[in-house]
Amino acid sequence: MQVQNIIENKLTAAFTPDFLQVLNESHMHAVPVDSETHFKLVIVSGSFEGMGAVKRHQRVYQLLSDELAGGVHALALHIFTPDEWREQKCAPSSPDCMGKNG
Repeated sequence: MQVQNIIENKLTAAFTPDFLQVLNESHMHAVPVDSETHFKLVIVSGSFEGMGAVKRHQRVYQLLSDELAGGVHALALHIFTPDEWREQKCAPSSPDCMGKNG
């Protein structure tokens, strides 16, 4: 199973998100073609109600600890409650990697 699918399955099972987007942004970095090392996650879930940003990130990092100990190098986390998402409506774009070749 691809790393992206594993991440999607784990996040769905743990947080039952209203919206989930797992983007493989590895192509934006200095890694081999078809790598699964850099991901942008957008998660909207009522599970995060009453939690600050640090606690939300800790929960996701804990859930994905096996992937982070393996080949996943970076996660860009954008975690919202449903009310926050209605206000925000989108996650920020990821910046270009300074270390990318070409």
